[in-house]
Amino acid sequence: MPLDRPARHVALLVETSNAYARGLLGGIHAYVREHPGWALYVAEHSRHETDFSWLDGWHGHGLIARVETSETAALVRRLGLPTVDLSAARLVPELPGVETDDDAIARLAVEHLADRGLRHFAFCGDERFEWSRTRGERFLHHVQARGHGAQMFAMQRSGMRSRDRQRLAEWLQGLPKPVGVLACYDIAGQEVLEACTIAGIPVPDAVAVLGVDNDDLIGTLTSPPLSSIEPDTRRTGYLAAQMLDRLMAGEAVPPGLRHIPPVRVVPRQSSEILSVEDSQVVAALRFIRDRGLREIRVDDVLRHVGSSRRALDLRFVKHLGRTVHAEITRVRMAHVADLLATTDLTLPQVAERLGFKHSEYMSVAFKRATGRAPGQYRRDVRGVTSR
Repeated sequence: MPLDRPARHVALLVETSNAYARGLLGGIHAYVREHPGWALYVAEHSRHETDFSWLDGWHGHGLIARVETSETAALVRRLGLPTVDLSAARLVPELPGVETDDDAIARLAVEHLADRGLRHFAFCGDERFEWSRTRGERFLHHVQARGHGAQMFAMQRSGMRSRDRQRLAEWLQGLPKPVGVLACYDIAGQEVLEACTIAGIPVPDAVAVLGVDNDDLIGTLTSPPLSSIEPDTRRTGYLAAQMLDRLMAGEAVPPGLRHIPPVRVVPRQSSEILSVEDSQVVAALRFIRDRGLREIRVDDVLRHVGSSRRALDLRFVKHLGRTVHAEITRVRMAHVADLLATTDLTLPQVAERLGFKHSEYMSVAFKRATGRAPGQYRRDVRGVTSR
């Protein structure tokens, strides 16, 4: 960027009240750090903010906005500035935008719950939001693709609290058990857990709960701690800033949403269930998961449960849809992903800690399992770089 170029004044109509939006702001900030020359304007507000008086007298060059209310849409149209939308509501459909991939979130949720042997599924959504409705539709689609059904619940909310928690508790009581429930986001997941407490339903033994957003505060303060899907908010915010930079430079950016897949499932106690009626499969699963932090072979599992490989593979495929070796690989790669996301260990150090003889072998296995090389996965999870 030329040093004498005037600063670009950009307003961020993105709420600061939840972890998802703060992740978006972090991604925007990462882009601005790499591309100096922006003057950012942001005010503390909620998702449904209608007071934009803080922009009175502001003369800017562009907007990044979560256009989820008619008031925000009217402001965007009135200002007439280059704008990138961060909402699935599409209240200003002519805008380019970036959003989390709800189909990928739903697919990951179904995989996580089905991996625990669950055969009953349910979705708790927030009917105010288009992304929640889409998330629920895709969840039902992926459940049905496995030959099962899913029951749906639409929350009616006022602010951050539910007015129908008793109705939610009654719905949960009426579900077949054990059941895996995807809450459309962590706040809804928190309310599902509270409704289970009201109804006296044990979690996760009867109801396994999974949220979305990986809000550390909610995830660790709920009882039990809430499992959650971590969206790639930093990449989403980064891409939105990159697109706005192009718009402000006079480039044409086509309208429509670009969808960003989530990073991973962060498992906590609320979904840690093994709902499999076959005691031999359960014993094998517990053995694999208890020893997944070090090298483990199929023969080790066979000796532990006293079975032949063919017989145990048949049982695994029947209940889980995969072989014993595939389950070992899945658990091992989940541990690799966790260390890449939460530590600064080098690849050889990760391999050594998990009992891989060679980091090259671990890297090949990880890319085969996840579609991403370990280094790329770590960059996607830990932050955003120029792209």
